[in-house]
Amino acid sequence: MIVEQHISNIICTFVDRKSLDFVAMTSLYDNIIFGPVRSRRLGLSLGVNLLPVDAKLCNFDCIYCECGWNDDNRGRARFNAREQVAQMLEQVLEQMVEDGTPPDVITFAGNGEPTMHPDFEAIIGDVIAIRDRVSPAAKISVLSNATQLHRQDVVRALRRVDNNILKLDSAFDATVQLINKPCGVYSVERVVEGMKRFGGELIVQTMFLRGEYRGERVDNTTSEQVEAWLKLIAEIHPRQVMVYSLDRDTPCPTLEKVSREELLEIAQKVEALGIKCSVA
Repeated sequence: MIVEQHISNIICTFVDRKSLDFVAMTSLYDNIIFGPVRSRRLGLSLGVNLLPVDAKLCNFDCIYCECGWNDDNRGRARFNAREQVAQMLEQVLEQMVEDGTPPDVITFAGNGEPTMHPDFEAIIGDVIAIRDRVSPAAKISVLSNATQLHRQDVVRALRRVDNNILKLDSAFDATVQLINKPCGVYSVERVVEGMKRFGGELIVQTMFLRGEYRGERVDNTTSEQVEAWLKLIAEIHPRQVMVYSLDRDTPCPTLEKVSREELLEIAQKVEALGIKCSVA
């Protein structure tokens, strides 16, 4: 009965998230399995949250994060158990298939960085097995900030998913420090070297924005920024690049959305390198 009630709560969350998909909001995902939401980039997406349901757990503190600031969302720093993730995903996925609304994609996202989970590789294996059995047409995507590419278990897991989507918001360390606010040591050069080891089997995702943060100008759309970023994109040579801008509330209220026309100009430069680029 408890499990049935929990699944009922999740299904109620489906309706809430779906109806709020185009409403700007800054909040945590309050379930292990969330959605489905209509993703601008991925289609009908069923989310998997490996992080706490009542707190944010991330080694980035991005000024545009829809989950808010790390310090404002402190709680018990615990990851969701592998077994619980598998059980809930299977139950919800079976219900969606039975209802005739299977997802286009199962997406690892949620309240922080999914690849930080110590059982990430094993969980990816579980999810692939569940997907193959219950909804084989669904793709599996991971949205990651690419900071865990020094871990071979993470690299092995990312090689197995359909969409290995890795963040690169700037070619300059100083800009990454301003936009993404990484915890601990971060090096664009090191991250790019990690990306290159996928041999092109990855998607690079970049948020373009401008504005002000704590008195400093934020803008990764300048000619200098874009040209340096394009040089790294050429080196990585991913199978696809996703460029996008703000769509929801951000913890920093002084940020500005970049126009679709500007994003299209950047996308054309990416495609001139022989790389597919989508704009959201």
